[in-house]
Amino acid sequence: MKTLDYIPTNKIERASKLVATGFKVGGNYLKYYGEKAVKGTVDKAALDENNAKDIYEGLKSLKGSALKVAQMLSMERNLLPRAYVEQFSLSQFSVPPLSGPLVKKLVRKYLGANPEDLFDTFATQSINAASIGQVHQATKNGKKLAVKIQYPGVANSIGSDLSLVKPIAIRMFNLKGSDTDKFFKEVEDKLLEETNYTLELAQGQAIAAACAELPNIRFPKYYPDWSAEKVLTMDWMEGQHLTEYVETAPGPSEANDKIGQTLWDFYMFQMHRLRKVHADPHPGNFLVDDQQQLIAIDFGCMKEIPESFYTPYFEMSRPEIFNDPKAFDERLRALEILLLTDSAAEVEFFTALFHRMMELFTRPFHDKEFDFGDPDFWDGIAQISQEFSQNSELRRMNGNRGSKHFIYINRTFFGLYSLLNDLKARVKTFDYMIFV
Repeated sequence: MKTLDYIPTNKIERASKLVATGFKVGGNYLKYYGEKAVKGTVDKAALDENNAKDIYEGLKSLKGSALKVAQMLSMERNLLPRAYVEQFSLSQFSVPPLSGPLVKKLVRKYLGANPEDLFDTFATQSINAASIGQVHQATKNGKKLAVKIQYPGVANSIGSDLSLVKPIAIRMFNLKGSDTDKFFKEVEDKLLEETNYTLELAQGQAIAAACAELPNIRFPKYYPDWSAEKVLTMDWMEGQHLTEYVETAPGPSEANDKIGQTLWDFYMFQMHRLRKVHADPHPGNFLVDDQQQLIAIDFGCMKEIPESFYTPYFEMSRPEIFNDPKAFDERLRALEILLLTDSAAEVEFFTALFHRMMELFTRPFHDKEFDFGDPDFWDGIAQISQEFSQNSELRRMNGNRGSKHFIYINRTFFGLYSLLNDLKARVKTFDYMIFV
């Protein structure tokens, strides 16, 4: 695979790369409409596939937050055409790694010595390369280790990357007013946290200790002596990435139910007991060992859940609140979904919208057991996503609503639901009550 000796880090370089990608996408559209004019009808799937490939090729050379956005979008399987989901999912595993000389330079910079002097063995060719860093295999005193090295300049480019994305997001989600800054600040803060490997080490150790009582889940041990702000060393964990496991052992099955139950319990424990949750539940962050135990390996993105958000958010799923218009209205206002400036028409519209969404998304909480492979559940999510993306009335209203905490909490639940759907797992969902 081609390796990289350099990553664009300043705003002009990165913007130029995105502009070049935009020209390629524009060319694809010209070709599509030209063929459509000649032939009358053309399959749009080919356009989606070409655009997805060109956009991914542009993003993977930038790495950092630009590629992280692609990784996040790959989880939104009901919002994007399949071609985009397939291409963007490559950001979890398949991107060009840093060259060997650059890797050695970075280890020297942050750990003070060459990798061959720090470890008994060190592979300069990375095993996995993703959005923010890449992983190398090493050994020390007979123990196999994973050494994660961050791409240079990632933290410094986050602000400029988001400034390029912001105008597009404002148009896509119909955001209005100065309050939009709170959403972008939330994303920027979380991305910056992910570039702090010292923080990730502390969070990984804390989660492993707090979740020690949970069955069927394992965590790596971290090594502070061989870690720094941009280098993180932990145990090498043997297992298949969750995506690879599902491909070799498609559900439903008892083994998949066991893994799904472990995922569910892990997240419910964090949500309701710790009030701080692993907010990046994509398949690249989980392994499955040969005993069908789950291994969690990345704690760079953790989201604290304040009481002011936790209480109304989870109360909305309770039947006595959900079915009481006044109580439901109070929770919508506490969560900033309904605003003081809303017209009567906006109150009516968004109340009905969120009532419908909550009925669908909280179904797993209403029964003792839930089948996440149920096609009716996922068809419902796909249908509601499509309707809202095409709703002209929604586009005329102010989309700048909702607490900033929705961004990562909703992302966590959608990611968890997607993983459980991949497993086709049947999960005892009501058991989460023991963690409340």
